[in-house]
Amino acid sequence: MNSPVAKIKERLTIEDVVSSYIKLDRVGPNLKARCPFHNEKTPSFFISPDRGSYYCFGCGASGDIFTFVEEFEGLDFKGALKLLAEKAGVPLESYTPEMKEAESEKDRLYQVMEEATVFFENNLKDNTETSKKVMEYLQSRGLVEKSIKDFRLGYAILDWRKLYDYLKSKSFYDREIERAGLAKKPEDMSKAMYDRFRGRVMFPISDSSGRIIAFSGRIFVDDEKSAKYLNSPETPIFSKNAVLYGLDKAKEAIRTNNFSILVEGQMDLVLSHQAGYRNTIATSGTALSDSTISKENVVSNLGLIRRLSDNIVLAFDGDKAGFNASNRAARIALSLGMDVKVTTMPTGIDPADLISKEGVDAWRKAIKDSKHIIEFLLNKTLEESGSDLRKAGRLIKENILPYVNALDSSIEKMHFIKKISILSGIPEVALQDDLKKIEQELKYEKKEIIEVEGSLAKMYRKDYIERRLAGIAFWKQDSGLEGILGEILDKYKDVKNDLIFEAEIFYQNSQNLQKEIDNLLTNLETEKINEELLQKMRELCTNKDKIDEIRLLKEIQELNKKKHDKKEK
Repeated sequence: MNSPVAKIKERLTIEDVVSSYIKLDRVGPNLKARCPFHNEKTPSFFISPDRGSYYCFGCGASGDIFTFVEEFEGLDFKGALKLLAEKAGVPLESYTPEMKEAESEKDRLYQVMEEATVFFENNLKDNTETSKKVMEYLQSRGLVEKSIKDFRLGYAILDWRKLYDYLKSKSFYDREIERAGLAKKPEDMSKAMYDRFRGRVMFPISDSSGRIIAFSGRIFVDDEKSAKYLNSPETPIFSKNAVLYGLDKAKEAIRTNNFSILVEGQMDLVLSHQAGYRNTIATSGTALSDSTISKENVVSNLGLIRRLSDNIVLAFDGDKAGFNASNRAARIALSLGMDVKVTTMPTGIDPADLISKEGVDAWRKAIKDSKHIIEFLLNKTLEESGSDLRKAGRLIKENILPYVNALDSSIEKMHFIKKISILSGIPEVALQDDLKKIEQELKYEKKEIIEVEGSLAKMYRKDYIERRLAGIAFWKQDSGLEGILGEILDKYKDVKNDLIFEAEIFYQNSQNLQKEIDNLLTNLETEKINEELLQKMRELCTNKDKIDEIRLLKEIQELNKKKHDKKEK
């Protein structure tokens, strides 16, 4: 019997899959596009239908339909397999009976999260006095029954152990329930575990393939002691920076409409989808950014959105806290080359209120009238400073020029400098002088965003190759890889079952497994050479010693030759 990978590849070509994400142009027998994995203006991303693979000459990204979906969607192999199997109409259950005996921790966590979702959904349907009140509350906020069902909203009963007891009855272990973030251990170890979520309206958060990975719970009856919202902690299947609420349902609409709408709250998102704006995602229950540049900020949720569309509209609450929440996101989005607009919301009104109280037309108008973030900020600043030119100058330097600096295009920078000058009365030359100071202050931040993005793409490819090799080594212990891989196997021992599953699915029908292994080993060596080259280039850029410079240039030349020889083999 063919493996599911083979069956999926029979039904889905590389062109089918990649063209559903990005626009492709034909070049003879091949296709090309701007690479979705790094920021480029000239297309260097090529797809070969004959080989069923892609390669980017700019960043080196390469692979088949599975690697493409994994990297583009930010999924693990099983998530990509699930997504592509659904797209191809290939059932998966019959292919993996042997894995039931050796399910990984992640498998069990996905299962416990799904079971918890069903439990919360059933609590909302059980026709008790409380469930009726919760349903009335949701309907009073403007939600219709279909939206409640589609987003799988539920209710966590106000009781210490209802969910815990239910999950135990389904044969889940304490460790699994705790690791999933669904229950907590009391300080007194003699007492039983207790539910994390109690007396809350539950919003499940999914990954890009639709698997439930976390929850955000809104308190139903305010006791004036508990937080209004309680979110899942970080778990082995949930990283706050790697997902946005509703992305699994929004991604197709974002691609189709060529822009995304970013809101804060779950109610904002569900009502926006209900109003026909299915290209809406939300930050609530997740984390869009923090105070430092990190790989999560660049590559994860904002990076995923940018791959779908360069255009984003921020629609946060109409108050200071709401706008401050979008500041960091806007700066990073601009520096990644995105076009960032902001809606003007009435003070004290969020998108959910606007839609439910003033109707869909009001929401449509708010989105249509959204302004580029620099124009938006400039209008707010000029209103605040009035006729005080000195105050206006100070606020423009502090609050607006950092956004101008974040722009990727020099032409755009000059456009906005001119516009700021005309509207504020501040001479262009003065604004340009201040912009140069801002550029110096923030140059390391911008450089780090670009560097992190590039190095992480390379890191991902190396990790991918290592995982494939480790999977084969764990699966086929007579492959001879154990002595070659050494510490790499120890690095991946915690996900051993996942990697065995992946290796079995990919290689169980391979006609020449040794050839596959040899290719992976060659690619791994190439990635190691690339890492060395990057390190030597950085040393060369910062080095001021002439003798060291000659040595580094010689080493770079040798590494390039070594890389070339690898390709020729």
